[in-house]
Amino acid sequence: MTATTENSQAATPETTTGARRNEKVGNVVSTKMQKTIVVEVEMRKAHPKYKRIVKSNKKFYAHDEQNSARVGDVVRIRESRPLSKLKRWALEEIVRRSSLSQIEDAAPKAV
Repeated sequence: MTATTENSQAATPETTTGARRNEKVGNVVSTKMQKTIVVEVEMRKAHPKYKRIVKSNKKFYAHDEQNSARVGDVVRIRESRPLSKLKRWALEEIVRRSSLSQIEDAAPKAV
């Protein structure tokens, strides 16, 4: 019985905090799909031989339930279960709003 109580106690803190998921920060490139955004993440890595910093970009499809992100926003995405063929990430938070999206919001109100 002591082994089962130890296992349940060990599992309790893990379930309260949740599993540690991978997170990335990048720019929103496209919002043309419903509840989906395309986030481009820039990765900087030292070249194995020449030790120079090399930039590489990768696009990730992320789930955006409220369609709140706009093109140009800087967002944080978190790894999740597969939601579709390409979608394996979910929008965690919008880190910084784009100045372009604020101008677009103000234009329709003025008309």
